[in-house]
Amino acid sequence: MLTDERHRLILKKLNESGVVKSFDLINDLNCSESTIRRDLAQLEEEGMLTRIHGGAKKHYSFDKEPTYQEKTIKNVQHKTSIGKFAASLIEENDVIYLDAGTTTLEIIPYLPDIPLTVVTNGIVHASMLATKQIPSYLVGGKLKHSTNAIVGANSLIQLKEYQFTKTFLGVNGIDLRYGCTTADPEEAAMKNLALQQSATTYMLADESKWNNVNFAKICDINEVNFIIEKLTPTHEPFQPHTNILEAT
Repeated sequence: MLTDERHRLILKKLNESGVVKSFDLINDLNCSESTIRRDLAQLEEEGMLTRIHGGAKKHYSFDKEPTYQEKTIKNVQHKTSIGKFAASLIEENDVIYLDAGTTTLEIIPYLPDIPLTVVTNGIVHASMLATKQIPSYLVGGKLKHSTNAIVGANSLIQLKEYQFTKTFLGVNGIDLRYGCTTADPEEAAMKNLALQQSATTYMLADESKWNNVNFAKICDINEVNFIIEKLTPTHEPFQPHTNILEAT
């Protein structure tokens, strides 16, 4: 078995269980103890896992949340493809919730010219919706300057008054064990409530979000549908457990 194949299988097992034992890897991959030791050492150097006595555990690190401006220049092509596909799912007379975020923002240029209503907690989203003259509601509350999102207790009170046919959310991390997460508990609360108020919820997630964990949990992975650009080995551990839609 090639080194890349072994590494992929080791990471797949880590994503599924969080911990792997060297003894099990030797048997499952039909290789020597020294080979597994080298594999785990290399993957640790790459930041993919943490070695422990008798095996390895999944490596988690909480990165600083990037600002809205920083997010706008990351994975632009992926976000555009995802946003365009998400817009194609919107039907006549839908009432949709658009979460604040740079990926959900990419839905707006492709919104179909049909009767629909949009609710958002994104300042930039509301401005773009106004320019396109789409019937919209901006949730009121506290402005979080780093992400241009409206959050807080007043936002939650107002959001409870609405029901949605479809909700489109952004996310910072997706993990089999810890679910969908984000950096800010107030944003997580908004996302979770929008999910609860919606008939169907879609999580828009480019490649950088998978196999990552952030501070605040939004929901379990089986509570939403995921929209991605295309399936890659990164998504393999999730496929039996989630509904993943490809934008390509």
